[in-house]
Amino acid sequence: ENKTNVTEFILHGLTQDKTAAKVCFLLFLVFYAAIILGNLLIIITIKTSEQLNSPMYFFLSYLSFVDVSYSTVTAPKLIHDLLVEKKTISYVGCIAQLFSAHFLGCTEAFLLTAMAYDRCMAICKPLHYTNTVTKRVCGWLVAASWVGAFVHSVVQTLLASQLPFCGPNEIDHYFCDVHPLLKLACTDTYIIGVSVVANSGAISLSCFVVLVVSYAVILVSLRTRSSEGRLKALYTCSSHIAVVVLFFGPCIFIYLRPSTTFSADKMVSVFYTIITPLLNPLIYTLRNKEVKNAMKKLWSRKVQRSEK
Repeated sequence: ENKTNVTEFILHGLTQDKTAAKVCFLLFLVFYAAIILGNLLIIITIKTSEQLNSPMYFFLSYLSFVDVSYSTVTAPKLIHDLLVEKKTISYVGCIAQLFSAHFLGCTEAFLLTAMAYDRCMAICKPLHYTNTVTKRVCGWLVAASWVGAFVHSVVQTLLASQLPFCGPNEIDHYFCDVHPLLKLACTDTYIIGVSVVANSGAISLSCFVVLVVSYAVILVSLRTRSSEGRLKALYTCSSHIAVVVLFFGPCIFIYLRPSTTFSADKMVSVFYTIITPLLNPLIYTLRNKEVKNAMKKLWSRKVQRSEK
């Protein structure tokens, strides 16, 4: 009965300052366009290039697809709300956004972990790499990422959908997430709050620990390599480490704590919902000669076709 009292939520958005909102509108509009174009370019380049057929690029194409989808869950609504006075979202839309954000965010976390495993095997066990990290194994890892993220997001959504909301209905955020909804629930949320930490927080922390251990193993194994081999491996891994820090740092800050909200949460959330999907194409292409060469070939083929 309590749930029917709230049919929609009012979002406070990223900022209440009208001037700042207009600046943010232009900024995030450019960011979102860059996310779409950059990640789609990576997907097309990998799918059309015969040279980019290693497991690393297989995972990267899926990561780019997830980045496009993940940012689309929050960015268009954020951009739209920056120009309107009343920012509303229906109850059903709120739950759907929560499910989608956690599903795609968790998928990205698992994919980054799979990519760390791939780099660890490629650098530490190069002789066994092709026999260990096969296309079949890569496919199973990607499938496991999707399934694991689906289970996680179903749990989060069920926890949120069971909460009774009887007012107020104002969410101090720019999208629907678990902690802001817990704050509005008119019931004791301690058990659910602990469940959220055990679910989202544990996944974020465990993936981060696995990633740190993987790159620590890589760094230790590089001691026996030549200086050229060390530089090449470090060059590749530094890109992955940058993404890991930008994505998991904010996630751990948000989800590995009791069900409380801070004023900084909105800005921190921007990092893993928009900034990381924006930087992934730059980090993985500008620092990767193979991808840049493949893009040049793709562009030259298009130019030749247009001339004909």
